[in-house]
Amino acid sequence: MNTIQKIFQLYGPQYLARYGDKMPAIHKKAMRDIADCRDGSFGTLVYQCPDCRASRMLACCCGNRHCPGCQQDKMDQWLHKQTAKLLPAHYFLLTMTLPQGLRQTARSHQRIVYTAMFDCAQAALKKLARDKRFIGSARIGCLAALHTWGGMLQYHPHLHLVIPGGALSENNDQWLPSRQDLFVHTKPLEKIFKAKFKDAMRQAGLLDQIDPGVWKQEWVIDSQAVGQGQTTLRYLARYVFRVAISNNRIKSIDNGRIKFAYKDRRKNRWKTMELDAMEFIRRFLQHVLPKGFMKIRHYGFLNANSVLSIEQIRELIALARNVICDLLPSIPAYKKRRIKCSRCGHDLRFIMFLRAAPRWGPSG
Repeated sequence: MNTIQKIFQLYGPQYLARYGDKMPAIHKKAMRDIADCRDGSFGTLVYQCPDCRASRMLACCCGNRHCPGCQQDKMDQWLHKQTAKLLPAHYFLLTMTLPQGLRQTARSHQRIVYTAMFDCAQAALKKLARDKRFIGSARIGCLAALHTWGGMLQYHPHLHLVIPGGALSENNDQWLPSRQDLFVHTKPLEKIFKAKFKDAMRQAGLLDQIDPGVWKQEWVIDSQAVGQGQTTLRYLARYVFRVAISNNRIKSIDNGRIKFAYKDRRKNRWKTMELDAMEFIRRFLQHVLPKGFMKIRHYGFLNANSVLSIEQIRELIALARNVICDLLPSIPAYKKRRIKCSRCGHDLRFIMFLRAAPRWGPSG
C-alpha cells in the first residue's frame, strides 16, 4: 500500500543523512513517529473477549497530529463537540491568505507569523463589526483554523474562519444579528488586516526582511454566507484534521520517485504530479507546525472563557427572532468506536498496556 508512512520508512534515513544536522527537532520527531506508527514502537494494547476469552493485541498509533493515520477519531470527536456548540444563526466562512511575498518570512519565523495571522484577523473583524453599518458591536465569536499547504504540497499559509452571523451587545443582554448575506465587507477587512499585520511584523523586528511591495498589493480574502453551521463544520473538520497530503492521494512509490494526485482548482479536475522522494519529504515537512502551537482557536463568545454560555446565547438569539423553541436539530451522542471479537462479535475488554522501545534512536 502506498502511504506517507512507507515513504518515510524507505527514504527517511536518506533524508536524515543529508539534512539531519540542519533540521528542527520537531521535524525529526514527525518523521520518526509516522515511520513507527502502529508497528509496536509506541506500545501495544491487549484486549480480551469476556465471552469466549479470545485475546487480541493492537499496536498503538503514534498520535502525531501530522500523521495521516491518526486523525479520523480526533476529527469525529472534534466535530461532535463543535456541533454541540452551534447556534441557531446563519454562518459565514472567511478565508484569509498570506501573499506570496510574505511566505519566506513566515516559513523562517513560523510561530511569530502564524500568531500574527490569528491575532490580526480577529482584531480586524472586531473593528469592522463594531461599525453600525454591519453589526454595531465588536463582541463577535469566531472559530479560526490555520492551514499551510496547497494541493501540490506548496507552502500556502491561510486561515479559515467560521463566524456566526451576529454579535452580543456591550451589556451581554441582546443578540445583534448581521445581514444573512454579509458579515463585513472584505475590501476594508483586507486593508485593516494588512495594516495590523504590518504593525505586528514591525514589533517583531521582521519588517526589514519583507519586500515593501507586499503592502501595496491586494491580499486575498474570501467571504461566503453558508447558512446553518452544520455543513460548514463538516467541511472544515475534514481540513482541520487533514495533514498536508492524505494516503489516498499517493499513487505510486518507485525508484526514489513519488507520484500523487492533486486537484487543479482552475480547471476543476484531478491531475498527477511526480516528485523526487527528497523533495516530497521536504515539502511535507515544511507544514509541520512548531511544538505546542495551537492551529485551532476560539474567540469571543465561542471561547471557553466567555462570560455567557452557549445556552444563554441561544436564548438571546431565540428572543431576537421571537421564537421560543430550540432551533437546532437534536445532536446524537458521540459513540466511541468499539473493538469487536473476531470469533463471537462481542465487545473486547481492555486488559493491559505493553511498553516497547522505539525502533529509531534519539531525535537529536
